[in-house]
Amino acid sequence: MSLSTLPLSYCTNVHPGKTIAEVISGLETYTAPARRQFGKRIAAGLWLAASVVEELVQQPEEIAKLQAALASADLICYTLNAFPYGDFHSERVKENVYLPDWTDPNRLQYTLRCAHILSQLMPVGTEGSISTVPLGFKGFQHSADFESRCIEQLLTLARELDQLHDETGQVVRLAIEPEPCCILETTAETLAFFERLFSAAERQQLQDAARRHLGVCYDVCHQSVEFEDVAQSIQQLAQADIRINKVHITCALQLDPTNPAALRQLADFVEPRYLHQTIARSRGGEIVRLLDLTAEACSSPSAEFQQADQWRVHFHVPVHQEQLGELQTTRADLKAALGAVSQLLYAPHLEVETYTWGVLPGEQSPSLVQGLVSELTATDALLSEQRTPAASVETA
Repeated sequence: MSLSTLPLSYCTNVHPGKTIAEVISGLETYTAPARRQFGKRIAAGLWLAASVVEELVQQPEEIAKLQAALASADLICYTLNAFPYGDFHSERVKENVYLPDWTDPNRLQYTLRCAHILSQLMPVGTEGSISTVPLGFKGFQHSADFESRCIEQLLTLARELDQLHDETGQVVRLAIEPEPCCILETTAETLAFFERLFSAAERQQLQDAARRHLGVCYDVCHQSVEFEDVAQSIQQLAQADIRINKVHITCALQLDPTNPAALRQLADFVEPRYLHQTIARSRGGEIVRLLDLTAEACSSPSAEFQQADQWRVHFHVPVHQEQLGELQTTRADLKAALGAVSQLLYAPHLEVETYTWGVLPGEQSPSLVQGLVSELTATDALLSEQRTPAASVETA
């Protein structure tokens, strides 16, 4: 039982990348300097938008430039973020980030192309992972056969990933990422879905491929926002034989709504680009949800939110901080999650994913490189605390 000893990954969705040139520029401008200042080798968890993937399909020789950029900065890549399909840095992303969903052939094609690209980028002998949307967004209308169509496409992907392994020797695993207000948001929903997914796989004689290649990206922030016991949640997934292929090392905002100063400060986090699902829990344990954080919710919260004893907000905040002025973070959950992950019989990929540096309130936002270094340093310290003398494990 051990945490992965692969270099810690940092997701590059934190900076723009609509073209190969922009992706490489981001590595040179932010990731490489962060690696030098951190003083240890790190992994670039690349976000390759659909436009970048299409460019690589049309000009496959361009992948050599990406390989060279990684090598020149002493970076490796073993995981991709294929959750955002389009421009993750447009003026308004919000619920559009969940499109296309897993019923759309474009989602399947995009993910499979990412897998082929990753198989060429990751070191030989190292397994790969790709995070993806939690099937779709609950706020959109879905057909009655939505889930079954998702399952069919996921099983097609599992079959193709098995074929990729046969052809290249490279193992690439999908990591479905539950998120508040999505089709898969709670651990209970995730457990139930994977039971149906694996049952369908068994009927199609694809059970081995499905269990080998399909699993979860456990984003700690997301399950904290749901007020889940994250250690128990991770144990439940393990007991159900649902593989956690990737862990997003993330923290959410947390506050006491009876503190007027906290509510005033929270209003500074209202911004137009990303969706900030807000969930409140009463003293009796009842949960209420707000699709997005708004100025009105901070200044005139509903009675249910006023009577809650705690709010949590899906706003990825720096993972090295436990306090942001009058606001707290869910860093305690991050520590608990890493402790639970260290007890698994395999080692999921570990990736810091604070993509919100560009929309943090001004006083909370240092230079991006310094922010990355602070997070990497603090995470490295947390991982050192959790590691045991057990034999190290390097694959997902």
